[in-house]
Amino acid sequence: MVSVGLHALVSRKHRGCDLTEQPTAWENRTNNQGVRKRTMGRKTSKKHAGVNTDHTVESVSGGNADDNDRPHKDKKTTPVPQTSFLRKQIDPETAKYFAEIANAIEGTEIDPEERSVICGNALEETRGKEAELATDYIISHTLQTLLEGCSLDHLCSFLQSCAKNFSHIAADRSGSHVVETALKSLSFHLQDNENHSLIEHALKKICKAIVVNPVDIMCNCHGSHVLRSLLCLFKGVPLEEFHSTKSSVGLAERLNLKAPHAKNVSLQPAQIFPSLLKKFVSEMLNTASEDISKLQMNQYSSLVLQTVLKSLAGNEQELLHLIRVLLGSSAGSANAGNLLEGIPIRNILRLVEETAYSHLMEAILEFAPETLYDEFLTKVFRKSLFRMSSHHCANFVVQALASHAKSQDHMDLIWEELGTKFRDLFEMGKSGVVVSVLAATQRLHSHEHECCQAIAASVCTGDEFPKGIVPRILFLENFFCSRDKSNWSWPHGTKIHVVGSLILQSIFRLPSELIQVYVTSITSLEEHHVLEASKDPSGSRVIESFLNSNISGKQKRKLVAKLRGHFGELSVHPFGSFTVEKCFTASNLNLRETIVSEMLPLQPELSKSKQGPYLLRKLDIDGFARQPDLWKSRQASQQSALKEFYATFGPKETKSFEKESFLADTVSKSKPGKLKDIRKEIETTLASAKTSSTPFLAHQVSKKVKRSKDEKKRHRKDGESESKRKKIKV
Repeated sequence: MVSVGLHALVSRKHRGCDLTEQPTAWENRTNNQGVRKRTMGRKTSKKHAGVNTDHTVESVSGGNADDNDRPHKDKKTTPVPQTSFLRKQIDPETAKYFAEIANAIEGTEIDPEERSVICGNALEETRGKEAELATDYIISHTLQTLLEGCSLDHLCSFLQSCAKNFSHIAADRSGSHVVETALKSLSFHLQDNENHSLIEHALKKICKAIVVNPVDIMCNCHGSHVLRSLLCLFKGVPLEEFHSTKSSVGLAERLNLKAPHAKNVSLQPAQIFPSLLKKFVSEMLNTASEDISKLQMNQYSSLVLQTVLKSLAGNEQELLHLIRVLLGSSAGSANAGNLLEGIPIRNILRLVEETAYSHLMEAILEFAPETLYDEFLTKVFRKSLFRMSSHHCANFVVQALASHAKSQDHMDLIWEELGTKFRDLFEMGKSGVVVSVLAATQRLHSHEHECCQAIAASVCTGDEFPKGIVPRILFLENFFCSRDKSNWSWPHGTKIHVVGSLILQSIFRLPSELIQVYVTSITSLEEHHVLEASKDPSGSRVIESFLNSNISGKQKRKLVAKLRGHFGELSVHPFGSFTVEKCFTASNLNLRETIVSEMLPLQPELSKSKQGPYLLRKLDIDGFARQPDLWKSRQASQQSALKEFYATFGPKETKSFEKESFLADTVSKSKPGKLKDIRKEIETTLASAKTSSTPFLAHQVSKKVKRSKDEKKRHRKDGESESKRKKIKV
């Protein structure tokens, strides 16, 4: 064991540091230091646009990933003035000690047990100087390393010692990172239940320090982040996941691709410190009750309040009380059926037009119990939905209302106000509202057909109907920005609109009888338009969603045939390769043979591309090259077996499978003898699987898993390039 204290390292030389410099000089000369710097996600001082190097940030966005589309008003985000805090200078001896500690533990391999001892002893030297050391730009990095490597006892001891000046440390650019590192280290120790009492004791001391004056921390860009990390710790969820939900996750929830946060049990683990969380939130809001209006309007405090709502998800009574407080309720309690009693409704309608408040209202609507949501819709927002939809901030609240509608009655009210306004919304650039309403109609199975008809009528009328529907939705923004809409044509070389693509993907998930005009439109596209769409990141997904739909095989093959002669180039294209796979699945035997024939000369290129090896296996290109007749026989056998399976076990809706299958155009009805042979082949395969250690269909499953991973990567890549940190609010 090695014990390292302050005096043990005083005589050692410090690499490249002038020990006589004061801390402020250290911060101004960070680029000249020889000590290895760990950025920990921080930008250097000269890179901070609009950053006050002490405590405040005036122009840095602190909102969700969706803030990009909302204009920021500096007057609304100016942090609340804080009480002055005079940081003491660090004496040269202490500075030299921590420089030597940094040299000793950073970038070198040390036995974990020995490292823990060194880190613990070094942290003991911070007693009484926590605020000065944590807010020093260079020493704070060393403290972070120490907090990551020390024992739980030293970690909790450090946090308790910081409690006296916690608000000042948390509101500092460097100090906030030290505190968050400590909280993250605490989260790793939560896995052992025996540690909970020790951790809870340390957290209680921090909470007591915060509730004395929570407004300053909540309204500070650094302090806001620290508070959110603390709330995550109470909730027992990973800090990174809970801190900021990716925009793609919110979008998936809105389009019914993923269960909503509020209903997803996997995202609501049991709270580790439930009583401490409730007490902390209660005392924090009681202290800040006179400043609620200020907290509603500040972008950093709004983020804290949103996280509080997430933390209490599932606790209906706690949420009801919290939401009433956040809305400025003057009444102590509310009666059933009148939960908004004492809340100024007109004030809400005015405030939703502010950036920070509209974000807060979105979170309130997401986590509000059904009874409260019903009152919001019927008593607050009813008769105002279209006006709100026209506003650059309030339209996001309308999207949240649609996304979290609970019943068909709610959908009726929303449809009554917005169902006839789709064209106006498109013209104003608020297509995100239309997407949210469309997704809500699908989720609640209400007004689906009317919604599809309204979207079609809003983009296309007259002679161009229905052929012009799909092209105009694909290029939604381009079409509605066009001066001469009657003579608008497909704009070659223009990227397909993300929102338009999402609208069509949602529509093609509906039953085929509701979307016949869209089917007619997409199958009427010119061949070169289908090819161009297949190469576009957003357009290719529209083609895939059409081929994945329950539309008849004949209609699907009509679209696939338009790509004849281009399957080879599409197969090596980063987006087109996914389309080729869907085309193959939807094709009959003749078209499948055409697809594989066109890909055959490109085997070397395919083997080098990302999706190519998967396509080579899935389509059995090598098998076709060696024995085309056998390849055809295999394809026919696979489809016959699949058809028989559906005939035996499938639902009634699959009775038309035989008629729509790819064999219908090329192969006569299977003979009984043929089916017996197929049965024998399947039984033989099953018997061999029982004796094998490899589960039946294991290889096929593994391929599917690999495919899904590739697809997820591709979706992430598209999301970054097309709608980087965008909420679908247009």
